[in-house]
Amino acid sequence: MTATLETPQTRQPEPEIEAAPSWRMPIGLGVVGLIAFIIFGLGTPGGTSTTFVVSRTQDAIQIPSWTLPAQPFAILFTICALLLAGVSAWGVATRRKLGTWLPILYGLAVIAAVLVWAGAGKSSTSIQVTGLLIGALVLATPLVFGALAGVVCERSGIVNIAIEGQLLAGAFMAALVAGAATSMTGSATVGAYAGLIAAPVAGAFLGVLLSLFAVRYWVDQIVVGVVLNVLAVGLTNFFYGTVMKTNPDLNRAIGLPDLPIPLLSDIPVVGPVLFDQNLLVYLMYGLVVVLNVMLFKSRWGLRVRAVGEHPKAADTVGIKVNRTRVRNTILGGAIAGLGGAFFTVASGLAFNKEMTGGKGYIALAAMILGRWSPKGALAAAVLFGFADSLREQFGIIGTSIPSQFLAMLPYLATIFAVAGLVGHVRPPAAENIPYKK
Repeated sequence: MTATLETPQTRQPEPEIEAAPSWRMPIGLGVVGLIAFIIFGLGTPGGTSTTFVVSRTQDAIQIPSWTLPAQPFAILFTICALLLAGVSAWGVATRRKLGTWLPILYGLAVIAAVLVWAGAGKSSTSIQVTGLLIGALVLATPLVFGALAGVVCERSGIVNIAIEGQLLAGAFMAALVAGAATSMTGSATVGAYAGLIAAPVAGAFLGVLLSLFAVRYWVDQIVVGVVLNVLAVGLTNFFYGTVMKTNPDLNRAIGLPDLPIPLLSDIPVVGPVLFDQNLLVYLMYGLVVVLNVMLFKSRWGLRVRAVGEHPKAADTVGIKVNRTRVRNTILGGAIAGLGGAFFTVASGLAFNKEMTGGKGYIALAAMILGRWSPKGALAAAVLFGFADSLREQFGIIGTSIPSQFLAMLPYLATIFAVAGLVGHVRPPAAENIPYKK
């Protein structure tokens, strides 16, 4: 017998096995749409109406309010959601990629049905559209910073569970420095900006500890993150009781001033929502753009992603793997610390124990839902912020939904979004794996 040598020219390519389409999204959209049709469509009382107020009294350009017959429109919106679920099923059956427009339209249809149902028959109250959107953006601000911190760390291979602690440390440091600077200068504005500058330092400190144990001592990164969260709670509670309680001037309700952008802030709806905010929100806009460009369009971003995906290959071409991870972890901690300033100086509130309320964990969910991308994290964080703002709106207009369920709404949105909308996602391949030379 003569052996045949198989050359690259004669070797037959192996057939690619196409992955089976996932029915998770169509089923999830269909179930949620059916529930919405029963509860919000058929459950809306007939003969009632819902009023949507678009403009605020102080807006330069006034848009007339809308009054809609409640039940017909609630049914219409839920039927649209069911049709979109059917389109999603058709796309899976025919193996067509429909894009992100479908879940966006689906979400808008369900939200519209919920708002119509909530405002039905409320003659003394109305749905404040601009206020709802402003609340969504403001409440999403710390989530965006936390999610960006997670993106920067995990793209280099470090799992940052300590975002909750970094947010809390940033909030504490911002309040402490703002109070001290206000006492020294006599200006609350100067104090607020001083607190904004100090907040990233506290977050970066926890980032140093995370990088030390994860990179130098090869401790499991998830365990270290949980421990750092507990450490942040303990330290802030201790200094709150020993420093701030005995010196009330160090814990004042100091807020950043709003900085409306001329002309842009006068645009109806969009202007008050996007261009009449404080400096922290504008920093959020810039940070999302800069990180998105740097991660995917620069040499630095290429190296960071290489370290997170294949550190051995990155090392062979001269990239310092552990140095890159340390720097990114500290940078991520500083970003999260800056987001922590939202809870104190950006919101005009004094510091209180554990005031972050689990927002760091929601930020992690936003990072996953956003597929480790800055712009995706922004979109996911705004979604969760909208759920939180919707809870506040429901509390104002008064609905039959129990207040306990309304308090759960942002967290339920987090669970459903991560479980049903993301589908299968792949994190950076080398995360939570120490690089040992």
